[in-house]
Amino acid sequence: MAIRMIIILSIVGLAEYYSFIVVRSAVRNMPPPWRLGITIAYLALTTLSWLGLIFIRTINWANVPHLLRNVYIAFVLGFTVGKILILLVMLLDDIRRLFTWAITAIAYNSSSATEGSNSIERSLFLKRTALVLGGLSLLGFTYGIKNRYSYRVRKIKLNLASLPQAFKGLKIVQISDIHTGSFDNHEAVAHGIQRAMDQNADLILFTGDLVNNHADEVDDKYQEIFSRLKAPMGVYSTLGNHDYGDYVHDWPTKQAKIDNLNKLKGIHASMGWRLMMNEHVVFERGADKIALIGIENWSAKDSFPKYGDMAKAYDGLKEKNIPFKILMSHDPSHWHKQVIPNYGDVDLTLSGHTHGMQFGVDSKWFKWSPVQYMYKEWAGLYTEGRQNLYVNRGFGFLGYPGRLGVMPEITVFELG
Repeated sequence: MAIRMIIILSIVGLAEYYSFIVVRSAVRNMPPPWRLGITIAYLALTTLSWLGLIFIRTINWANVPHLLRNVYIAFVLGFTVGKILILLVMLLDDIRRLFTWAITAIAYNSSSATEGSNSIERSLFLKRTALVLGGLSLLGFTYGIKNRYSYRVRKIKLNLASLPQAFKGLKIVQISDIHTGSFDNHEAVAHGIQRAMDQNADLILFTGDLVNNHADEVDDKYQEIFSRLKAPMGVYSTLGNHDYGDYVHDWPTKQAKIDNLNKLKGIHASMGWRLMMNEHVVFERGADKIALIGIENWSAKDSFPKYGDMAKAYDGLKEKNIPFKILMSHDPSHWHKQVIPNYGDVDLTLSGHTHGMQFGVDSKWFKWSPVQYMYKEWAGLYTEGRQNLYVNRGFGFLGYPGRLGVMPEITVFELG
């Protein structure tokens, strides 16, 4: 832990150092009042950003106006990522300078190399590139605020050999990671729910994180909006890591935390959602059957809780001889850690959790997000043998109040 902290602090220190060099270079030829003003503004914004990051847990964000909060968080993220980009570019420039110096030292005597090393200046092109990248990051994260309700419907056709004939053509809508406490626009959320309903699904599945922390986030209006989700075969849901209240450290009593979870379970029921708590249901069409399994949050990461119990959810299922099974499990790391090695008869696992980090490149030809360095399966469809995993990019947002490159998602599966 200490080594990791030293590495993080070193990266942060270098990012701040290089960023200041770039800003100072950019204002060098400006009139003195402008040069001084921009430098002071940069230092003030840097201080403001770090104060926000240091005291983020002590700030009562509920009392901060939504617009101000959104702009501030987007600015801090853009500012921080921009400095990391500047660090990468400037390190590249320093490597270039070191390489140039080494060639000089080899080609000439060391004294000449020492005298000449002062003439090996930083590349103006790379400094300008670093400044542009930093600026684009800041603008991009600020622009991304407008995308937080830009719901994208993704349609996935899956041909699965084990699917019984009577269920061919089954249409399923998956939504995940609503995070109601982050919303600030009932009308925009209602539009997203209507888009899900417009798909005319046979079955609707929600794969966890209805709230950020508190059941009260789902006020009466949001309950009414979410209760509009209807499907002939029903609406089924499961819990995500945020639903348990584990990230609230000031519950007045242990019972208060338990009551919060029980209230949230009641909200699922009042909206007409069947909350799956380590259990399964069987759907029948004539003689054909399929099973839906829903477990509580189970993560392969030690930093996330393991409330899920596959053995309990499976109890009695093997004896029913059902050829096709769908699993709702919030955290995609569960798939490789337990589902693939121990439950090879699960045909389709539906997860969420990662949000695609709400930031990255997410095109048909190329996908990248920083979250892929933490989760091997982080967005879209993955297949191993007969088993499939789909990771939904999330309906809502958390932390960063926007989406940059990775849009909020409503997934439509057509099984064949």
